[in-house]
Amino acid sequence: MPEIRRLSTARDGFDAALARLTAVEATRDERIEATVAGILADVRALGDRAVLEHTRRLDKVQAASVAELEIPAAALAEARAALAPERLSALEAAAERVRSYHAHQVAASWEYTEPDGTVLGQRITPLDRVGLYVPGGKAAYPSSVLMNAIPAKVAGVPELVMAVPTPGGERNPLVLAAAAIAGVDRVFAIGGAQAVGALAYGTETIPAVDKIVGPGSAYVAEAKRRVFGTVGIDMIAGPSEILVICDGATDPDWIAMDLFAQAEHDELAQAILLSPDAAFIDAVAASIDRQLADMPRRAVIAAALAHRGALIEVRDLDEACALANRIAPEHLELAVRDPERWAGKIRHAGAVFMGSFSPEAIGDYCAGPNHVLPTARTARFSSPLGVYDFQKRSSVIKVSPAGAAVLGRIAATLAEGEGLPAHARSALFRVGSRSKPGGR
Repeated sequence: MPEIRRLSTARDGFDAALARLTAVEATRDERIEATVAGILADVRALGDRAVLEHTRRLDKVQAASVAELEIPAAALAEARAALAPERLSALEAAAERVRSYHAHQVAASWEYTEPDGTVLGQRITPLDRVGLYVPGGKAAYPSSVLMNAIPAKVAGVPELVMAVPTPGGERNPLVLAAAAIAGVDRVFAIGGAQAVGALAYGTETIPAVDKIVGPGSAYVAEAKRRVFGTVGIDMIAGPSEILVICDGATDPDWIAMDLFAQAEHDELAQAILLSPDAAFIDAVAASIDRQLADMPRRAVIAAALAHRGALIEVRDLDEACALANRIAPEHLELAVRDPERWAGKIRHAGAVFMGSFSPEAIGDYCAGPNHVLPTARTARFSSPLGVYDFQKRSSVIKVSPAGAAVLGRIAATLAEGEGLPAHARSALFRVGSRSKPGGR
């Protein structure tokens, strides 16, 4: 029977208890930092040689060269063809839904012309090359391959390079099949900080990318943190989270299982229920006790619920929504009657699941929206991974001679006020009789 907090907003000390519950561990592991720093320095200085040495040592993979670690496209196609029909159908259906959803996010270049002929606009172009990190070995996350790769391809990224560790040479066929379905261009059987370094800096065999996305271990997260600036990254993700708001109208067994679905990720995952119905909270607690015994990952679930889980009684749904905005969860389930009424009160959440038939688990795999979401309260200022993360924007400025006569004087005045005379003179050169390049 898991120990899970029972809290009430009406009790003294609730705010302090909530702050402790939702606090994000900000401590850094100096051992991990030092290890990652050394590996990245090796890869930057030695390229393929460092990647090969660290892969041999950490993943126990024997290869004569990094080129041997590239998994050919034919192997991806074979993995796809070898899948059981039901599993292949599920992967392809999920991929199509993810692709269809993200197609709506594609932004187009635009411009407008002012009365004097000046043209202003924005040019949107895809990144040239993106790196995708995917956990490998016994861990199988084909859904993460789809969620990270497909938006990049929808954005128009010409080349997507995937790194996936294969400990002991073990290749996960689901991950490889997902790479084939998502349109990944190249796959290398490398992992850890050395993979992040290779993607960021480039080696003799592995091309340098412009951005690295995808989940990974603490070593991968630290490596991504360190290479940011050389390349872009998606985010430094914290433990996964779910906040469920329920008015008591949903089957308590469903809600208990929704909490389990989040808690089974790992012992640091967070699962919280908010409800104004004390009897319903009791029913969910009883369901947790009853259903946990049948869960294969019950030890992980119990540890997560005990460490960071809570069942919280609120005064009403208005207060529940206000708390949700304070917590800014990665996943928010509005398991209530008329969810549209309450959704308008939610300002901060990575993804909002509307109604009792919209569990977070469906969103993880096949609803269509991305499951790469901001954690640790970063939903206050961050968004789900999307096509926009693989596009960049350039401003377009084409000033007409008539426009320069006006804008040049404005710019010169401001430049002189900032003490930048060359700026002022550059702008003033375009003012007056100089209507054509080289004119007098």
